[in-house]
Amino acid sequence: MNVLMKVGDRGQWASKREYILVVAGSVVGLGNVWRFPYLCYKNGGGAFLVPYGLLAVVCGIPLFLLETSLGQYTQEGFITSWRKLCPLAQGIGVGQLIISLCFFIYILIEAWALFYLVFSFRSQLPWASCDNTWNTANCLNLQASNTSHVTANQTNSAATEFWERRMLAMSGGIEELGSVRWDLALCLLVSWVFCYFSIWKGVRSSGKVAYFTATFPYVMILILLIRGLTLPGAWQGVYYYLYPDLKHLAKLEVWIEAGSQIYFSYSLTAGTLNVLGSYNDYNNNCYKDCFWLCLLNSGTSFVAGFAVFSVLGFMAQKQGVTVDTVVQSGPSLAFIAYPQATAMMPLPQFWTVCFFLMLVLLTVDTHFVIVESVITTVSDLFPKLFRAPVRHEIFVLLICLSSFLIHLTLVTEGGIYVFQLIDFYGSTRVCQNFMAICQCLAVGWIFGADRFRDVIEDMTGQRPSAFFKLCWRYIIPLLSLISFILYLVEYKQLRVNDWYVYPDWAYALGWTMTLSSVLMVPLWAAGQMCLTAGTFRQRLTEMPRSRQNSVQNRATNWGPLSDTTSVFPM
Repeated sequence: MNVLMKVGDRGQWASKREYILVVAGSVVGLGNVWRFPYLCYKNGGGAFLVPYGLLAVVCGIPLFLLETSLGQYTQEGFITSWRKLCPLAQGIGVGQLIISLCFFIYILIEAWALFYLVFSFRSQLPWASCDNTWNTANCLNLQASNTSHVTANQTNSAATEFWERRMLAMSGGIEELGSVRWDLALCLLVSWVFCYFSIWKGVRSSGKVAYFTATFPYVMILILLIRGLTLPGAWQGVYYYLYPDLKHLAKLEVWIEAGSQIYFSYSLTAGTLNVLGSYNDYNNNCYKDCFWLCLLNSGTSFVAGFAVFSVLGFMAQKQGVTVDTVVQSGPSLAFIAYPQATAMMPLPQFWTVCFFLMLVLLTVDTHFVIVESVITTVSDLFPKLFRAPVRHEIFVLLICLSSFLIHLTLVTEGGIYVFQLIDFYGSTRVCQNFMAICQCLAVGWIFGADRFRDVIEDMTGQRPSAFFKLCWRYIIPLLSLISFILYLVEYKQLRVNDWYVYPDWAYALGWTMTLSSVLMVPLWAAGQMCLTAGTFRQRLTEMPRSRQNSVQNRATNWGPLSDTTSVFPM
């Protein structure tokens, strides 16, 4: 189908290909490049693939299917879909809305990558030397850093000084926001402008953009992989990446980190898969899509690890040290270690451009999908107000403009401290596991796992095995509960660079962000119970049952679940 179809002015994907590309672009992101390889190295190398693969099967794929099929069945965003399926659980969608708003900050990584991309075209890469105005007397360039002493103290490298002193211009803490970094703010503006034009026409525009943003990163990964594996010392890095250390399998922490990576990398519990699935045709085979998309995501993570660690092995050989002294995760890997490594290669500008272009494209589609999910969800809450084409475009513009203005705080001299705080508390393991538990309780117990399997069978023609019922009702809630409890027991306060401790009010603000999403679920359920007539037992059983009966009565005439009731309980 090559034209956009309409379902009550809401719209659908122009083709199945566009849906696959957008979902693939959304779930394949930075977690595949800088998080999975590091976790694999840190937690037993090849042995880490055992808990990762097992938890992908029992948690990742079942939750992926649950969320995409929920959206496809209800044809709604992540708030109204729960109202239609299980009114008592609508707080899940409200909590996911708060989590998604916190996820908006990841556009800053796109701005950082753009900033580096611009500087990558210089004849002399600024993070390769200490001849710049921002460098200190303690700065050591690439030639001087080829000692184990310097590598152990990355804060003295030219790459670190470019990151901390030139781009971020880090202040002493969150209490000292300082002035806006206008060159970085310009990169942020470009990122939001691109986001706007990717989604201003809804799925009609985002589907077309994904043809480039979802496929070109794979070209870049392939180029970097081939180059990385041909570098001297590359196989030393690959050895560190995959060497199996089976004793790690006895550590509970390894299994917890594997589960957290599954949730993070598959984009689970944030509501985006729900929204993307809601634009599918009712009879789309989301059951088959689920397996292929999860396989694509995990496969990309595995292959990206070779590209990253082959370069780190080359870097270690050049500096005469072991790989474990240069391996890092997160922004330090992407913006310090890897740029420093590419600066050591022949034609450093070309390889640096390839790397940061890949980073930009990996963040672009992940971010515009999150923004589109929020806009879709709000539009579904108030369809008469926001679904008209002109109003929709104005609404998207207001969201992007207001978000850019708010995010100017992230490009101040203390912006990195704000970013780290929101990143740590806005989407913690607490939020991930709590939302996973609630979704499984709502679908597996209140709506009914067998009934949900009936729904998927009617949509796809394939009935999910009883294994999915077992996962939704028992395995995922149990494992998520264990991870949830262990996180609270082992909780450690956030620190930046292992030395900066936030003031008490910042930690209080962080926990407020966490609880604001988590508490939406019980608060909404309590509100529904108070506003529904009858005894406590009647209210607890009749609200879900009334919805289930309306679904069951359509057994001979299945189709997208529709509802004419008001958005809020009366």
